[in-house]
Amino acid sequence: MPRSTNNVAGHRRHKKYLKAARGYVGARSKLYKTARQTYEKGLTYAYRDRKQKKRQFRQLWITRINAAARSNGMSYSNLIDGLNKANINVNRKTLAHLAWHEPATFTALCESAKTAKGLN
Repeated sequence: MPRSTNNVAGHRRHKKYLKAARGYVGARSKLYKTARQTYEKGLTYAYRDRKQKKRQFRQLWITRINAAARSNGMSYSNLIDGLNKANINVNRKTLAHLAWHEPATFTALCESAKTAKGLN
């Protein structure tokens, strides 16, 4: 029995990966094997970094909150504890926004946290 190849489907498959790899440098965009490897590695990075993006933003928010809290005479942990004791439910993203864009409001929150914590 003669060997049968599915040239049409194989060509489409190759084209799909080469089209996805457009913009890559050198052989990564020209040769099927390296283009496919690079593209699939990129998908792995994309999946991983969607998770890491959330961690990195939370880390940034905490850093900003800590800096603003210290300029108001508190540490980050004291601020969060004081806000919890004062029943002020503000997430870290919002706190970081207030610290960055509205320092007067953030200072008022710090004063509330200090009062609730008994640091005055």
